[in-house]
Amino acid sequence: MDPDPPTIDSSAANRVQPGFSNGGDTGSAPRDTAEGAGRAVAVPIWENRTMAVKLGYLLPTREKVMQASPSVRPMIDAAKRAADLGFDSIWAGDSLLARPRHDPITLLAGVAGAIPEIEVGTAVLLPALRNPVVLAQQLATVDQISEGRLIVGAGIAPDNPAVRHEFAAAGVPFERRVGRYMEGIRLCRALWSGEPVSWEGRWSVDAGVLAPVPHRDGGPLIWSAASVSAGIERTAKHHDGWFPIGPDAATFATRNEEFRAAAIAAGRNLNDLTTAIYLTVSIMDDPAQAEAAIDTYLEGYYSAPAPAMRNFQACKGGTANQVIDFVRSFVEGGAQHLVIRCVGDHDEIQQVLAQRRDELLG
Repeated sequence: MDPDPPTIDSSAANRVQPGFSNGGDTGSAPRDTAEGAGRAVAVPIWENRTMAVKLGYLLPTREKVMQASPSVRPMIDAAKRAADLGFDSIWAGDSLLARPRHDPITLLAGVAGAIPEIEVGTAVLLPALRNPVVLAQQLATVDQISEGRLIVGAGIAPDNPAVRHEFAAAGVPFERRVGRYMEGIRLCRALWSGEPVSWEGRWSVDAGVLAPVPHRDGGPLIWSAASVSAGIERTAKHHDGWFPIGPDAATFATRNEEFRAAAIAAGRNLNDLTTAIYLTVSIMDDPAQAEAAIDTYLEGYYSAPAPAMRNFQACKGGTANQVIDFVRSFVEGGAQHLVIRCVGDHDEIQQVLAQRRDELLG
């Protein structure tokens, strides 16, 4: 699912230890707070980086369907071009009927198989739409294909008529999506242990064993798209990263400090967590034309007024210099992984960001 105004924030799910046998919260424990887990110093992340800033490219799965050109091969080729330019990750959005597109899990399996060493991720997946036992197997398989390079960006879905229809068509009660998200992630993680899992809750499992387990110990990284304080706090406690969509660099920086403070309070090691950001950009010689292109894109994509979408999405149209400055402002606010949605000439935007990558560090 692509960005939409949040109505109920995503609640992070507890990590479970191997053999965890109950679908509720009792007895669960975050794997990252086990004995020996470090505690990071509370300094701004851009003053104490422990990893290079990564660049990600969002595949235009929705756009290709809108253009009646849904062939997968051109998208695989676009992913390869991004990888050749030095991009670190390839991403795909999720939707069944609200915004028809390719299934992200299947598509990312193809990308991972075609491009060694690239990270692949969902931006963002809606776990509540899926049976978690089936989802656990699918994600474990993609993690095996990618050799542990899968990142699951996850959210709960916005409240609008199209998304409600999507949930109804899938046989999922929309009002229960938050609980399904929370329990579903916990059940996935329990199954990824490879140990027998007995579970009673929304789903029932009787000593079930999932095999093969993911390549990455404990399963793929899960980043939450939380956007309000309660969700950010839960993300800091239980997830592997925070993956918001904006709306601007100042707000992002403030919320990132909130995320980091909550992680420190929970005893998490900040070196084990990632702050990411989803950005929409267009590069043209005429800034006004680039901004207009984004407005047209947003209105066609979401069937909603562009100003309303810009209120919660981080977007920038302008010259190469202006877009670099815009992206760098999020790096200065603590972004460690940039997921770029391109409007206009994808090749040009990829080249500009790749060639001027060092400038993103200030």
